[in-house]
Amino acid sequence: MIELSQAAASEIGRLKSKQLPSNIFVRLAVKAGGCSGWFYDMSFDEAVKHDDRLIDRHGIQIVIDAASLDYINGLILDYSEDLMGGGFRFHNQSAIATCGCGNSFSTLAPNP
Repeated sequence: MIELSQAAASEIGRLKSKQLPSNIFVRLAVKAGGCSGWFYDMSFDEAVKHDDRLIDRHGIQIVIDAASLDYINGLILDYSEDLMGGGFRFHNQSAIATCGCGNSFSTLAPNP
């Protein structure tokens, strides 16, 4: 389904430690928009809905809505820092094109 690098897990854990309440999930979704048609949306959420998929990677619980699953199958989520600062990097095997920013992509997956 998706993979989470150790660097991404560490950064999410660091960000999560600053949130209240502490028992929150990372929500990963795909939404229409961006330069290439779709973009990734990451946020914290306190609830898991009935059609969500809950995945545990490196002790981080990730919630993905059913409509986003087709778009992120095989996704590798990484975190790295460079001279411009740190950020999450999305490596999506389902993407047929990506924007220069790396957060927007296009795919052959069906519309949600």
